[in-house]
Amino acid sequence: MKKVLIFGIGALIFGSCSNPSESSGTQLENESHIERNHNENSPIIELNQGEKWKANEEMKPFVLKGEELIDKYLQEGLLDNKFLADQLQEQNSFLIKNCTMEGKGHDELHKWLHPHLELVKALKEETDSNKEIELVLKLKESYQQYHLHFE
Repeated sequence: MKKVLIFGIGALIFGSCSNPSESSGTQLENESHIERNHNENSPIIELNQGEKWKANEEMKPFVLKGEELIDKYLQEGLLDNKFLADQLQEQNSFLIKNCTMEGKGHDELHKWLHPHLELVKALKEETDSNKEIELVLKLKESYQQYHLHFE
């Protein structure tokens, strides 16, 4: 049952979100898309004069690997949330160690990173299976937010 629920929720997430850069809408429409998907407890991440911030190349593999772990979890209906949280923490540690960004882009990255780290921590500590699934979905959304603001 839990596998079916995870698959259904994952299908909903994958099917309902589109990449704003693929649409023919204006920047204002894209920004409203960002606002709709933004976690209410997270600070609003600003774009770089309407464009995505350049993330340093050394960090990108760890963001992509973390996102891959979430996707695999959702697709396969894995049940070990603690193991997933440990793997995500490892990728986040590598990401932090390899960050060479500076200035406003670095500050904006931290607006994404701090809430993301809190979600991973919450996943590791959560014992209610329904709340664990909710946290995994919030982590999926967190990676989507990253891609809306950073390239």
